[in-house]
Amino acid sequence: MLTQGSNRVVPMNGYYLGVDAGSASVRAGLFSSRGERLAFATRPISQFHDEGHCVEQSSDEIWTAVGEAVREAVTTSHIAPERIKGIGFDATCSLVMLGSAGEPLSVSPSGDPQRNIVMWMDHRATRETEEINATEDRALQYVGGKVSVEMQLPKILWLKRHYPERYAQCARLLDLADFLVWKATGADIASVCTLTCKWNYLAHENQFSASLLSAMGLEDVLARIPPVILPLGSAAGKLSPQAARAFGLPEGIAVATGIIDAHAGGLALLAGDPEGSLALIGGTSNCHMIVSREPCQVAGVWGPYWNAMLPEWWLNEGGQSAAGALVEWTIAQHEAWPALEQEAKQRGVSHWQLLNEWVSDLEQRDPFPTRALHVLPDHHGNRSPRADPLARGAVFGLTLERGRDGLARQYLATLQGIALGTRHIIDVMQQAGHHVSRLFLCGGVTRNTLWLREYANATGRTLHLAAEEDVVTLGAALLGAVASGEYADFASAARQMVRPGAVIAADAEKHSFFAAKYRVFLQMYDDQQRAAALMQYA
Repeated sequence: MLTQGSNRVVPMNGYYLGVDAGSASVRAGLFSSRGERLAFATRPISQFHDEGHCVEQSSDEIWTAVGEAVREAVTTSHIAPERIKGIGFDATCSLVMLGSAGEPLSVSPSGDPQRNIVMWMDHRATRETEEINATEDRALQYVGGKVSVEMQLPKILWLKRHYPERYAQCARLLDLADFLVWKATGADIASVCTLTCKWNYLAHENQFSASLLSAMGLEDVLARIPPVILPLGSAAGKLSPQAARAFGLPEGIAVATGIIDAHAGGLALLAGDPEGSLALIGGTSNCHMIVSREPCQVAGVWGPYWNAMLPEWWLNEGGQSAAGALVEWTIAQHEAWPALEQEAKQRGVSHWQLLNEWVSDLEQRDPFPTRALHVLPDHHGNRSPRADPLARGAVFGLTLERGRDGLARQYLATLQGIALGTRHIIDVMQQAGHHVSRLFLCGGVTRNTLWLREYANATGRTLHLAAEEDVVTLGAALLGAVASGEYADFASAARQMVRPGAVIAADAEKHSFFAAKYRVFLQMYDDQQRAAALMQYA
């Protein structure tokens, strides 16, 4: 929880760097021991899209962007570099492949060695995912019953089958966060967060499932991952001379064990008071984090994972594979998109601000403009709670409407569809035994007031935000603060560094509307499944 706890600690005078490698950019933030952001810098990073649902990145490009962003943040903060005590890294759960000398190895049909990262959103390994799930191995109990195509073992199996020569040259397979820690320290370690959440590592047993690896012929994976697995909050090592020069910092600064980006946001939001709190980290995709003292099996929701986000807690993680990405795709398809772009440019405002104005104008004339328009937001599959990577999106209630009203209506319906997907995840979590009493949000969604309104109304819950706009980067800084030894644990660090922000309440007058819309939302998936079954033998 974001409120200050009663067991306050005396804050130190150090500063902490949080580095967040997202899907499209790298961000570096410098924070004080009270959570004040003193400097922030970003750098764009590329995505390479190939046929067959392949999406790749370059670890060299990302590391260069990290160095530039950190150096800018340090320089513009006007803080003496020697006062920076700890650095934390978070990143998307993407797979990095390296050779024996640490050089990049291509994961791409292009053969380009610079394309050596299989992104989390890459869906090339659908067949391998199905084969792993067909084993019904006991390890699958700890990923909601099924591995996802976005996890690492399906990707690795695909690489081994399709690029056997490259795979034979591979010395290290790393989650992106672990790669960044290695580049910063030279330490050959992995995080319990990355391995547990994305590699089917059973942290509560301190081992992988030998039967699962054997069934898939992946026993050799164990030789390709770091030999040491460290808990969150530990120091992976010290900033190396090479990284120190790239960052403009003194060497020897404590570098924390890495964490997945969404989990960094969840860590910041929940560490102060975890019980009954759910964190929604909204961005290109959505992640829904909740912890419990006892393991909770939730069908179609990842976990329970031991120690994967908060030490001594079990984690369940729901998600939506396309959230911000779906909204952007939706508006870009509409015939009124060029007019929106042009007007936004002329007025000097973002297209999101203008779109929200268009929705407001539409609602002045029709309080419920999406009564007959519904969106099933499974355009990139359903991560949770259906666990169906082959699910497809749908729009019900289309007309020949054009222009700004047409775009505003479809935009609003898409926001609502994604918000109702979050409601579905929360409902399934509660049915399995979780109790959700508070809903916290962070990520890009918090900059869109209309979407926040729809999340509150669709879920029927009050939303709590943090004062810090970039909570994920702050979560990475928390890692650095604890790894430096200046805070004893995440709870004490969060109570000092994470401050409460805005609160958005649900509109009671919209309850019946969203109750009906939710029933339509659930029915749309069933209709899609029936359509797919009818076409199976056509």
